[in-house]
Amino acid sequence: MDPASRGGQGRRTPSPTARSPRARRLTPTLDRRQFLVVLGGAAAYGVLRPALAVAKKAAGAQPMLQPWSLPDPPAGNGIELARAVIAAGVLAPSHWNTQPWRMESEGESIRLVADTGRAMPVNDPDQRAMLVSLGAALENMLIALRAYGYHPKVDYFPDAGPKLVVARITWGGRENPRDRLLFGAIPQRRTNRRGYDERGLYMQNRAALSAQVPGDVRLHWLDDRARIRALADLVRDATEAQAKDKRAQAEQFAWMRFGDDDARRRGDGVTVGDLEFGGPVAWFAGRTFNPRSRFQRFGVGSAGRRARSLVRSSGTLALLSVPVSNPLAWVNGGQAYERFALRATTLGISHQPMNAPIEVARFRGDLLRAFGAIGDEPLMLLRLGHAKAPGPSVRRAVSVVASFRSS
Repeated sequence: MDPASRGGQGRRTPSPTARSPRARRLTPTLDRRQFLVVLGGAAAYGVLRPALAVAKKAAGAQPMLQPWSLPDPPAGNGIELARAVIAAGVLAPSHWNTQPWRMESEGESIRLVADTGRAMPVNDPDQRAMLVSLGAALENMLIALRAYGYHPKVDYFPDAGPKLVVARITWGGRENPRDRLLFGAIPQRRTNRRGYDERGLYMQNRAALSAQVPGDVRLHWLDDRARIRALADLVRDATEAQAKDKRAQAEQFAWMRFGDDDARRRGDGVTVGDLEFGGPVAWFAGRTFNPRSRFQRFGVGSAGRRARSLVRSSGTLALLSVPVSNPLAWVNGGQAYERFALRATTLGISHQPMNAPIEVARFRGDLLRAFGAIGDEPLMLLRLGHAKAPGPSVRRAVSVVASFRSS
């Protein structure tokens, strides 16, 4: 019989009070406030969903980073050896941590190629600083090969093709390991931008550093306190002049990283924390160093004062120069600097390049006069001293910057 015909009435829907206790427990209820919260959350997710997807994609695109360690010895003598050698090159310093290199491995050879897309054409129009950085990477790879017991050879600027091939490294038979001291310092080397304690260097340490600089690169020292203070004023003026140049400042700003997360996401650049600015300038670095911001004038003054303070805190200043200015001399200068920096690391000596007086051309003459190096081409001004070592900066991994082919 049709239920609707029973007693002339259809089936009634049970009221909530007629439901079993179990049913009442399982039935969700929302009051008005909860309903509005849920509705608002759903609407917000609908609006933010595209942005969240982009953020998730960006997080997934984060470049692989190179660990600050090297195998000793590498596994095998094929691609794994080349990978270990290139890892040493990746840990070299570079201007603003731009890492302007690519490596191409084939058999028992590695080509070091300039990544000109990572150059700084405003601050470094002749690519001098870029080639110095490439020279540092080259020297690290040579040190690694010697430490692993190989005899490397270098052919500078071997190709005339569209790519700027800076060097081709080859190696042959085994020999007794060399450069073990400098090899051990590669993962420990740091550019130290902190204030130093004004203590000078022992003469034997200066001699050990000087021994790393070959005759085709010249090393000049300055340790008189009055002359250091005078040079600090020159560095301040050059730094302020560079900061007032909106094009130069915009280029530097592009390589600033606003926190460790930003640096890891990009895999390069220098964090504001590493630049050691304090107070409001550090808190609002995104504005005070942005040439498009009205607050940029505060960054100019702060950068100049900070540079002067850093130079004044130095125990010793050094200038690397070359008698003839050309790309090969700049690469050789980078090699000399890296050996110098690695030896300083083994001696517990902090160091930092201060290159504004070189990058702003009108200050170069005064810089050379201060060191008695008139007629030379300045490559790098270094401050040296003692301070607690900072942590390592980020580096893009070997897998990002290198290609491998078996011969």
